[in-house]
Amino acid sequence: MKTKINYRDLVAMGPCYHPNDIGIKSKYSASIPDFIKIYRDKVKNKEDIMWVICRNAYMTDKDLRLFAVWCAREALKLVDNPDPRSVNACDIAEKYANNGATDEELAAAWDAARAAARDAAWDAARDAAWAAARASARAAAWDAARDAAWAAARAAAWDAAWDAARDVARAAAWDTQIDKLITYFEQKT
Repeated sequence: MKTKINYRDLVAMGPCYHPNDIGIKSKYSASIPDFIKIYRDKVKNKEDIMWVICRNAYMTDKDLRLFAVWCAREALKLVDNPDPRSVNACDIAEKYANNGATDEELAAAWDAARAAARDAAWDAARDAAWAAARASARAAAWDAARDAAWAAARAAAWDAAWDAARDVARAAAWDTQIDKLITYFEQKT
């Protein structure tokens, strides 16, 4: 496994933007933890750090899988009542990474987790449809002009609040994942 990253490595990955765009010069070379610490806030998106580092050149298959399981478990912490199929998929993926589960068990857990995600998407779509139906019924009862103005203001406020909350949560999640990667690489060196 590589313990350093350099300019040539970055260019060879074919990133969306050139390393020079964030201040990386042609003679650049650093340890992976140093690279992450320096450039985590200079990249255009926090995901870019993950895109660069989460590769077999820097992490074993086992470590990539365990990191993915850790990320999934962190996401499940944000759900009030996570689907047991999703929790089980994390458990099986972790066992698999540690040679404690078979390919068949992993495939079955993956299928169950996909079904859980599909069910959650259907539930969300149904809830959205009911919310839209309720909103339509309520809107019909109101004066059209007043309702349009009120709904637009309410929707704009809701969208802005939702976007801000989602952006804060997303940034915090990326930062947490990046911190986990730094810890991983510092322990490796």
